[in-house]
Amino acid sequence: MHVVPLPALADNYIWMLYDDAGQAIVVDPSEDAPVEAALTQHKLTLRAILLTHHHNDHIDGATALRARHHVPVFAPNDERIAQATQHVGEGDQITLDAPAAHFRVMAIPGHTRSHIAYVGEGLLLCGDTLFSLGCGRLFEGTPAQMLSALDRLSVLPPDTQVCCGHEYTAANGRFARTIEPHNRDLATRLQQVAALRAQNRPSLPVSIADERASNPFLRIDHDAVIAWCRQHGATDDRVSRFAALRAAKDVFRE
Repeated sequence: MHVVPLPALADNYIWMLYDDAGQAIVVDPSEDAPVEAALTQHKLTLRAILLTHHHNDHIDGATALRARHHVPVFAPNDERIAQATQHVGEGDQITLDAPAAHFRVMAIPGHTRSHIAYVGEGLLLCGDTLFSLGCGRLFEGTPAQMLSALDRLSVLPPDTQVCCGHEYTAANGRFARTIEPHNRDLATRLQQVAALRAQNRPSLPVSIADERASNPFLRIDHDAVIAWCRQHGATDDRVSRFAALRAAKDVFRE
């Protein structure tokens, strides 16, 4: 399976998956034009659309794509996603014949109340829940919900490739460096990201293993993160530590 992040809007990625027979899936199409251009360029046939949550910058292109290509649209059960043709939730399985692909659905509320992820084909398609070196804002969920979601994602197989919705890695890394300034894995990741972005290349996908080694939101139980959280008013409760990290990131300016 070929995995291509299609840049859209200011910093979004639409994920396109396709096989050697030219059968394609797109995930979170914020716009239809980048998808149509990629379909034409690679001579692909669109077979399905997967949506992770209701925000317009993840679903706005689905209406035109669905009408034009007559494909199913899988989405969480949320009345705000009018484009959905099939609602899916925790534990559901999606099996597609063309391209041959299988995904397990995980409910991961926090960024929004109905956010889901799709796991399969060695990929984690996680929208705005887990970012490289960061995580999503809490628009509708609680710190406890988001921490639980991140805990679940962090124990996926270490070689699982994280395909998230935005190119936020460099900015997230600047915050992460203030939490763990002596983390060598983080320093290495930041060097890699800087080199990629200097060539206008995506910093994604990235492995779960790399994120566990360098993303402070997946490192709530590591000594350096615990110490930082204590210094910033958190108790020894894991949710309190996560909430302190997320609140600091919300106002972080370098």
